[in-house]
Amino acid sequence: MSDPGQFGLFLGLGMALATGLAVTLGGPIGQALAQRLRGGTPEPKEGLTTGEMTAERVAALEERIAELEGERSSLEERLEFAERLLIRGQHDVRTG
Repeated sequence: MSDPGQFGLFLGLGMALATGLAVTLGGPIGQALAQRLRGGTPEPKEGLTTGEMTAERVAALEERIAELEGERSSLEERLEFAERLLIRGQHDVRTG
């Protein structure tokens, strides 16, 4: 890659992909996958009514949505940074 902009874009996208993968595997999806690979099944919580279980799931989903929105915001910032590097590299090539 001779163009610095291409390298910046490649680096930014690679970081975004690695971050997304780490977050996915470290979150509830990764935990469920690990439990499935170990051969276990999730144990139901005892003593909760259906309504309480539903409320608990909704609260957990709302929390996860908030986490994902924060991660999306972070990834958008990284992408914008990579785009600025790419534009700066193209500008340097034209003026250089």
